[in-house]
Amino acid sequence: MEARLKIALMIGAMFVASAAHSQAKSKLDQQMDYEGLQPVKVKGISLAYKRPDATLAGYKRVKLDPVEVRFAKNWNPARPGNTASKLPPPPVDREEIRTGLAKVVREQFVKALTAQGRYPVVDETAPDVLRLKIYIVNLYVTAPDNPQPGVRTFVTSAGEMTLFMELYDSETGQILGRVVDRQEARNAAMLQMANSVTNVGEAADIAANWARIMRDALDRAHPAMK
Repeated sequence: MEARLKIALMIGAMFVASAAHSQAKSKLDQQMDYEGLQPVKVKGISLAYKRPDATLAGYKRVKLDPVEVRFAKNWNPARPGNTASKLPPPPVDREEIRTGLAKVVREQFVKALTAQGRYPVVDETAPDVLRLKIYIVNLYVTAPDNPQPGVRTFVTSAGEMTLFMELYDSETGQILGRVVDRQEARNAAMLQMANSVTNVGEAADIAANWARIMRDALDRAHPAMK
């Protein structure tokens, strides 16, 4: 319960800080550096913090916790062409989007980490196992599938989502770092039809990039494995 409250506070501070107020950013820093973490620069990541003495050199395998997905509070997409267009998708649709995205994100991390046999993904706890807790928050899907025949939705972007990830030593439970990165799906030069296929494709591309950044961080700690 305490861990969930901590995460909720950090995510809340992160959203407020997006308004670019210095006070809000200070609050975010206080939340992100909780447990003695310090800010570091990571290419391709908006915010990154690590334990001063932390290193990934001892980790050769990775344990992935179930990916958690949380929608943006203001996500309330209309159903184009529907007389009840102001109503959000039914709960079953939300759950399908949530579980579908969690699956896509996990698949991309597994694919990147295990490429060329580098970092096996395991379920066990051991001194050489790095534990990753991955949250996708502030998810905003521009146009989920519309089941009505003949109804098509055109958009310039499939939406946006934010990665909130924490790295832990799987054996001791000590936190090693945390990162936050907000990404918006590619804006098309022209309107494109939106459906589950295009949405999943955009989400997979974003998740794949995050996964490559994580793998590259491990590679830098293991030069011989490149």
